[in-house]
Amino acid sequence: MAVEENDLARELLELIEALDRRAPRVERAGEAGIARDAAALREKAIKRLRELEEESTITAQRPDGRSGL
Repeated sequence: MAVEENDLARELLELIEALDRRAPRVERAGEAGIARDAAALREKAIKRLRELEEESTITAQRPDGRSGL
């Protein structure tokens, strides 16, 4: 199943927002690791979102619709 770029971008934004809403629960065992993993996942989502934005800009600028330089 292929995922459209717009759908993927929307889902990445939802993931980032959900991670931002999550409040660490310091009383729980392993919370530091969970918070670390969540921060790493957030960074990966942001990086992929930026890549999608760059790809769509390149595609929009090329008259033939092909991506790439």
